[in-house]
Amino acid sequence: MASGDDDDPIIEEIDVYLAKSLADKLYLFQYPVRPSTMTYDDVSHLAARIKPKQQRVELEMAINTMSPNYCRSKGEQIALNVDGTAYDETNTYTAKMMDKQTFSSIQATTNTSRYAAAVFRKGELHVTPLTGILQMRPSFTYLDKADNKTREREAANEGGDSSQDEAEEEVKAITVRFARPESEQARQRRVQSYEFLQKKQAEEPWAHLRYHGVKDGRSEHERQYLFCQSVDASQNTDLVKTPKEYLAMLMPPLAEEKVVKPVGPSNVLSMAQLRTLPLGDQVKTLMKNVKVMPFANLMGLLASGTDSTAVLRCIQQVALLVQGNWVVKSDVLYPKNTCSPHSGVPAEVLCRGRDFVMWRFTLERSVMRKEITAIIKLPPEDVKEFLEHVSAPRVNRGWEFLLPTDAEFIKKHPDVAHRQHMLWLGIQSKLEKVFNFSKEDFMPKSSPQPEPVHLSGEQRLKAAQERAQEHRLSLQKDLDAKRVGSSIHIKQEPITEDEPMDTSSSSSIPNGSINGYPSSASPGFDHTNGNGANASSQELQEFVKKTFRKHFVLTLSEFKRLLNLHLASMPVGQSVFQSISDHMLQDAILLSPCRQIMVPFPAQSTAAPDEQKVFGLWETGEDFDRHRRLLYDLFTKNYRVRRNLVQTRLAQEFEDVSKAEIDRLLGECCICHAGMWYLKGTIQS
Repeated sequence: MASGDDDDPIIEEIDVYLAKSLADKLYLFQYPVRPSTMTYDDVSHLAARIKPKQQRVELEMAINTMSPNYCRSKGEQIALNVDGTAYDETNTYTAKMMDKQTFSSIQATTNTSRYAAAVFRKGELHVTPLTGILQMRPSFTYLDKADNKTREREAANEGGDSSQDEAEEEVKAITVRFARPESEQARQRRVQSYEFLQKKQAEEPWAHLRYHGVKDGRSEHERQYLFCQSVDASQNTDLVKTPKEYLAMLMPPLAEEKVVKPVGPSNVLSMAQLRTLPLGDQVKTLMKNVKVMPFANLMGLLASGTDSTAVLRCIQQVALLVQGNWVVKSDVLYPKNTCSPHSGVPAEVLCRGRDFVMWRFTLERSVMRKEITAIIKLPPEDVKEFLEHVSAPRVNRGWEFLLPTDAEFIKKHPDVAHRQHMLWLGIQSKLEKVFNFSKEDFMPKSSPQPEPVHLSGEQRLKAAQERAQEHRLSLQKDLDAKRVGSSIHIKQEPITEDEPMDTSSSSSIPNGSINGYPSSASPGFDHTNGNGANASSQELQEFVKKTFRKHFVLTLSEFKRLLNLHLASMPVGQSVFQSISDHMLQDAILLSPCRQIMVPFPAQSTAAPDEQKVFGLWETGEDFDRHRRLLYDLFTKNYRVRRNLVQTRLAQEFEDVSKAEIDRLLGECCICHAGMWYLKGTIQS
């Protein structure tokens, strides 16, 4: 240590004092557009003003118009553009030439805690903290004023007589608009916007100052405040520290190292951290991330030895039972006062829509996204998110529930299953009021309990093909007898043994089959084939009546899709349908209270043959049937009509036709596109 001291000896000791007189008023001005050798000390300062809160300063300095470097013609032109030819007290340049310039400040840094101004005198260093460091740059606001003058002159030339304009303005109507409630996100965006910051800056008034030059007596008086007024070390406690305190400031003690948590995806949970939470929070966190889970899997994720009764009590607070599996509640995923990240729909509306999707899965294994959207009327992105939570898309079967039915849990906990069933009945009653539907509108399962074994679509198809092959062999011997159809067939064309099936394109029934079931060799109903055929015919007739009472107008393609959905929702082995051809479907429709509407499609129509076969509900026993038949008659003359044509024809045929009746008629049977009305299914939405 001694040798080190000899190599670096102390030359001089200087006392340091902290001056506080100007601590909140001292600014450092920098002029970055001018070299340091060219100061503004000798330039006349005409005016000065400051906004203390914003630390904004403006200085007006005179320009030497007698300098050989000054262009007098350019200065006069600038003054003319800014102020015009008329003399006014508000003119920027009273001398009719640019004889001054304005410097405006910007902050060089927002944190000046490390900067100070120091003055050395008589072996003492006096330090004063800086309030701000400002860079002074030329301001060109006079150019904005010149542009405004130019626009005013152009408006005066084009506007005509101002008195006439004022008279016209006096008779204008006043429109009153009420502002919408501002959301928190919109408020934050507004507060951070440039326009808001400019407005806030303009609200603070200017404080006008008087400038004193470097050699002025007042400046010399103010410079004395840069020195510490009290040189007593006992009073200047800010710089008086004990050696121990000073050493602690130079080398602060080591703080405990914070454990940095690894950054991972938001949906990845640490099981060790999860098990430190209360049981209710563990269940809620797991269900919120997984969305749908069997009870056995939930018990496996919790710590060993967890009481299943306590878990059941917790799971019922955050989830609902669907097909024996637990699905997280909607209000857990969409808390109150939140909105959809896709569309901005409020959480309350999202919860109703998702509850409807979950309720549908309590009735059937698969649902159609198009039908869900038509009822809950939410954006497609939100509906897709609902379905992705609990189901997966299947070819020709819509969206199928993710997990097989957990019949073991239902059998083991009948009290919980019954309680959940009653809860769903309450939810159903609320949904019926909100979405205006009844449970009978949907196809319930024929079995009170779902099948315990989940079969894939390929397994169903294979089993159906095997049954159809065996049935075809038994029917081949009496093929002629099977062609004996109902005596009520309407316009049935003769069919030969080699006649191919109607294989028109359909989104849900390939090659004229239903749900992948091959068609029978017989194209009509067989009323002589015993109880099986009669049961199939009766079941199909019932389905036709129920479907058309709900949809009123259907193309053959759309009807096959609905029948396909019906078959897909039925448990394996409980369907009475053996094989159904397109001719059988048409006969079943025409035997019911429905008729085919001969819509004259245009020659260039791209609709498939199945989409050009349109059927409508003809007879329901109501007086409104006459209105529906008249509408069908209009569509036999043109494939599209206008509303006023429908209204005129109804007024001619019936008296006192209300707008509500017209709306009901068009809403039941038609869709609107580009101001024209089409029968349902005859135009692609």
